Amino acid sequence: MKFEYDVPDYKKLRVIVDTDAACEADDPFAIAHALLSPKLIVKGIIAEHFKEEGSMEKSYREIETILDAMDMSKEIPVYRGQKGPLLTDEEESEAVKFIIDEALKEDEKPLYILCQGAITNVAKAITLEPAIKDKIRVIWIGTHGEAPCKAPFTEFNSVNDIPAANIVLQSGIDLWLVPSHVYITVNIGLAEIQRRIRPCGRIGEHLFRNMADYNMSQFAGWTQGESWSLGDSPAIAIALNPGCGHYHYAKAPLVAEDTSSEVKEDNPQIRIYTDVDSRYILEDFIAKLEIFAQ
Repeated sequence: MKFEYDVPDYKKLRVIVDTDAACEADDPFAIAHALLSPKLIVKGIIAEHFKEEGSMEKSYREIETILDAMDMSKEIPVYRGQKGPLLTDEEESEAVKFIIDEALKEDEKPLYILCQGAITNVAKAITLEPAIKDKIRVIWIGTHGEAPCKAPFTEFNSVNDIPAANIVLQSGIDLWLVPSHVYITVNIGLAEIQRRIRPCGRIGEHLFRNMADYNMSQFAGWTQGESWSLGDSPAIAIALNPGCGHYHYAKAPLVAEDTSSEVKEDNPQIRIYTDVDSRYILEDFIAKLEIFAQ
């Protein structure tokens, strides 16, 4: 990969990508975006569970598939996360150990954890080692945002582990939240994926075919038919450019059982994004992918 520009070293970030990569078809786009971005030093990718038996292991295998398609299998370590929600998995996964170890390292570069699914691994890590709360910044794609907000639909990332969501939301950690009404706006047509992304080598073919196949599956009934929201990609874009959307600070919500956002007066202030620049997010990714394919 040859970029004819560089990023000043002091602006580079250490990142951990936490992803339920096999859940649906948008996570792989975000993973590839992170790996293609010179500003981001990807220290590792960790597999997240979702509501399916063996889902964490499926996410792990999809991450391996992405790395293989990008010829990066030997460069980026992959870690298995918790096998299920906090209340069902009491063991400490290798991903949680990795989060703690990386957070406690002496390093001038800040550590960002980019969360694209349930937030179980982070919740487990800060529960086992509260000292890391002051050493990491978490960008999370999840919840319906600022309270009060009645759930317009079941928000998938938070519902996969509501207790974990509330642990993180009330922890006081440096949290940047990208709620549902924001992440659903990063829309791309399948035709554009076929025309612009599919030609970009093995990873382009994988991204297109994975998306096209999932679009025809029984699990894609909620989609519009020939477009997709790349809802996980804002986690990467905001790490690259925190100003690629508008945000404000407000009390972190409490996630209710139906994923509504409820007011909890003693919850801390967090950053909540109110919009993101879809043009920047999509074009930055596609341009990097085209350069990579060259």
